[in-house]
Amino acid sequence: MLRRADTFLQRSGARLARVTSWAGPYAVLVQLLLLGAALLTLSRIGLMAWQWDRVAATGIVGRILVQGVRADLILLGYLIALPLMLAPLLAYQKTLRIWKAVSVTWVTFALIFIVFMEVSTPQFIMQFDVRPNRLFIEYLSYPSEVIATLWNGFRIALVLGVLATIAFTIGIYKLLKAASINVTTWRAWKVLAVWPVLVVLVFVQIRSTTAHRPANPALFALSGDSMVNSIIINSPWSVLDAIYSMSKEANSSEIYGEYPRDKVFATVKSAPWLRDLKFTNPELPTLHQQTAFVQRERPLNLVIVLEESLGATFVKSLGGLPVTPELEKLKGEGWWFDQLYATGTRSVRGIEAVVAGYAPTPARSVVKLSLAQQNFYTLALGLGQKGYHTEFVYGGEAHFDNMRGFFTGNGFQSVVDRKSMKPVFEGSWGASDEDLFDKSLERLKTLHADGKPFFSLIFTSSNHEPFEFPDGRIKLHDPEKQTVNNAVLYADYALGRFIAQAKKEAYWKDTVFLIVADHDNRVYGDSLVPIKKFHIPGLILGADVQPKRIKTIASQVDLAPTLLSLIGVSSEHPMIGRDLARDSETPGRALIQFDNYFAWLDDSSATILRPGQAPLLGAYDFGTGVMTPQTTAPDPAKVDQAMSHVILPSILYREQKYRLAK
Repeated sequence: MLRRADTFLQRSGARLARVTSWAGPYAVLVQLLLLGAALLTLSRIGLMAWQWDRVAATGIVGRILVQGVRADLILLGYLIALPLMLAPLLAYQKTLRIWKAVSVTWVTFALIFIVFMEVSTPQFIMQFDVRPNRLFIEYLSYPSEVIATLWNGFRIALVLGVLATIAFTIGIYKLLKAASINVTTWRAWKVLAVWPVLVVLVFVQIRSTTAHRPANPALFALSGDSMVNSIIINSPWSVLDAIYSMSKEANSSEIYGEYPRDKVFATVKSAPWLRDLKFTNPELPTLHQQTAFVQRERPLNLVIVLEESLGATFVKSLGGLPVTPELEKLKGEGWWFDQLYATGTRSVRGIEAVVAGYAPTPARSVVKLSLAQQNFYTLALGLGQKGYHTEFVYGGEAHFDNMRGFFTGNGFQSVVDRKSMKPVFEGSWGASDEDLFDKSLERLKTLHADGKPFFSLIFTSSNHEPFEFPDGRIKLHDPEKQTVNNAVLYADYALGRFIAQAKKEAYWKDTVFLIVADHDNRVYGDSLVPIKKFHIPGLILGADVQPKRIKTIASQVDLAPTLLSLIGVSSEHPMIGRDLARDSETPGRALIQFDNYFAWLDDSSATILRPGQAPLLGAYDFGTGVMTPQTTAPDPAKVDQAMSHVILPSILYREQKYRLAK
């Protein structure tokens, strides 16, 4: 079989050599163009067939294919550019062997990169509903966690993928080597004469337009479905563009266009919950005094339970599946949020919103950004100055996503993670939620005994692929154990057990608990921003919190100011969220970042900012979770609100003004 494969590759290489022989020393680069275009087109056709219902619904199947080829040519232009720059130095008779070795090696790696990214695409789309983007890069920063997840949840696919990649690498190298055997060069004058023509052609290929700015992925947003738009481009270009964007992320919000700086501050401060407040420092634009609505002789303790991937998808009373019975039992004991929305799709995005009250941007979360690693406002920093002991409790390795660095640099006095636990059950992401909560109960009892007020952030992880949890705890929802529904059911069981134990402790009457999701488990939907998948549960209970339903739209950034008010802490802080303890009746809004789209959601519509394009108005049906793009332009006042709220956090980060006064 191997001999037959070798023979096939040799013959295919010979045919490829004949087809490209006219290109002389540039033949290998033409081979990259042909093979790359074929692979990318086949991959796109496969993805279109897989997602045919959504692709066909756009009514632009032909444009998807044509514009897809255009996007592929842009990527291949980038890949051809580097060896093309070396041609004037190496593409001669005396150095032909070196030129062949360099070009064949480069083209081999380029094609491997293309195949690897395209093969990775379906699984990524299943999770995030778009092609690989900046999240793909961020996950690669943690190989041990990623490998553990793949090995425990996708072992067969991983092994087959590795073997297929090795086989493809060997095969493509042999094919290209066979195709390069008969590559000949031209006279020196001809090599040099043709070279500038090729440079111009490749430049035009990469630029792909005569407009003022060169083509970018935003140019290919041709439909109202972000997943279909991502199919039009290719995964290698999507990831390369994400890497480029990450290098300029301090100015990330500028992708939506220029906007007056003064108007940003004025618009944000005009919100009903901010306009009458005293802003205390002209150097720190959002720093203001918040007076707690609930006045207390002694401020209460605060515990935030951040539940991994627990979206409204899994909460029956929010229109989801009946896999959170414990949470459903608890919702009548405190403040229950009917319309609470996450700011993003990653845990660190939820952390920055819930713990720091920080609004989202197209950049990475500030948890991972260099200028936010010290003196960046968090609840821990503010409460620490009020005499609180502050700590973070996590069942995995706290360095993941740079959480330890961000927390310890911004007010968390201690970090308790897997190393401090003796778990009964340990999965790929660390101790089970039961073990995490047992350790948390131990810590809360110790902190209460110390006599100081405390703030504890508890972050769960059992509801994370590959969905590992101990046997015998729950009646499975699905026949196969390791499914998301069963993992949620277990996480809910562990949460109910934790709250039941905490109620028995002396600190319960002096402590406010927030239970909230960081984000939903998967984000998908046939719209630019699948708003329904940002809907999450939220519950505040404990101490003297009375049952109440918060019906207005709320964002994760509203939770921290509300908690400060409930525990009786008046303070200065830079958060722009709403104190729902003071007013939970008037209309609200949600701030949502999905890939490069930003949505301002209120009771009547969604205003969506798009890079390189005009803002879009969407009519959102809260009952069905369907957003319908409108042909009319959005309200200019709402565009101002959206622009101001997405640009503000970038300014505050870049100028290091999201902090307390020194």
